[in-house]
Amino acid sequence: MIRVGLTGGIGAGKSTVAKTFTDRGAYLIDADKIAREVVEPGSPGLAALVEAFGAEILTEDGSLNRPALAAKAFADDEQRGKLNAITHPLVGARTQELLAAAPAEAIVVQDIPLLVENHTAPFFHAVVVVDADEEVRVHRLTTSRGLDEADARARIAAQATEAQRRDVADAWLDNSGSPDELASAAAALWDERLEPFQRNVSERRVARGPVRLDAADPTWATAGRKIVNRLWAVLGDKAKAIDHVGSTAVAGLDAKPTIDIQVSVADLDVADTFTDLLADGGFPRVDEVRSDIPKADPDTQITDPLLWAKRFHGSADPGRPVNVHIRAVGSPGQRFALDFRDWLIDDPLARAEYAEIKRAALAGADGDGERYAAAKEPWFDEAYRRVSAWTTGRE
Repeated sequence: MIRVGLTGGIGAGKSTVAKTFTDRGAYLIDADKIAREVVEPGSPGLAALVEAFGAEILTEDGSLNRPALAAKAFADDEQRGKLNAITHPLVGARTQELLAAAPAEAIVVQDIPLLVENHTAPFFHAVVVVDADEEVRVHRLTTSRGLDEADARARIAAQATEAQRRDVADAWLDNSGSPDELASAAAALWDERLEPFQRNVSERRVARGPVRLDAADPTWATAGRKIVNRLWAVLGDKAKAIDHVGSTAVAGLDAKPTIDIQVSVADLDVADTFTDLLADGGFPRVDEVRSDIPKADPDTQITDPLLWAKRFHGSADPGRPVNVHIRAVGSPGQRFALDFRDWLIDDPLARAEYAEIKRAALAGADGDGERYAAAKEPWFDEAYRRVSAWTTGRE
């Protein structure tokens, strides 16, 4: 199973995407629908609201009068907190019931309007954002929903900004065109990314990234933060630290478009306990990778392969290649991953030198990732000594 968070601002066209996904087999959990369901007539939720806010929030037929409730519940932070304390646990419990009932190999799509505002993005395998230009959304709200323009703009302004949504989006669907165009884009996303993603998770298969060098991309930093947050959500206190490392963590450096993340643990026995947890979270293990290439200690010139052991996982998402290196805190590989990144950030000449090494290695690799990595290794042996000296100089 994978969980996909679907969100977007009011008037963006989220319902069109939800319908497209459902038509293709998604198991849909609609947060707005659940929020209505838990306060239906006769429900414990409605009874609790009446006790908290009075019978004036009911219509003549005994159902919830939402405008009357809003007038009371949004009067101040205390009243809003009272409302949330009643409804949020009920919505959460019902959501968990529906998740538990989902088929084991389902693509669960959770339609959550306030996903960004509620800071729940890291708990999904992927987040899909539907967006449209503000003027387009205002036009839709005033013509299709009957809102006046001031109300439409106020509602848009009260929600997350485009920048905040981009920070959590794994996929971005622009709905500035027709509904058919949006449905077509959503169908392509489902067929080309979400279905393969789910299959990869089910089969414990990593989606390999392309062996090419892309121009330095400032969005790699955002992608790194997103993946770090997702891994924290999966692992919690099982990890000591989770860091974005490798070339994509270095601004201005051309790189393969694969995000490298280091998870630091107390020891590798701990890493072995959460193999399945990571795989279920979208990061299957690559069993054949059990170590970094050992390097000689700069002081003793002794090479101890045991010190370079690690565990290695990759992303099952074909739309975002990720390498997850799990290393013991204090091991030479764990320290080098951090120090090498920081050295490249600090030293523009080293950064330029590494870029040339990568270009030369790629030219002789003929698209083979192992050959590309092997061609860089002699330079890394020297870089290890240089980084050690640089680190010592900072102390």
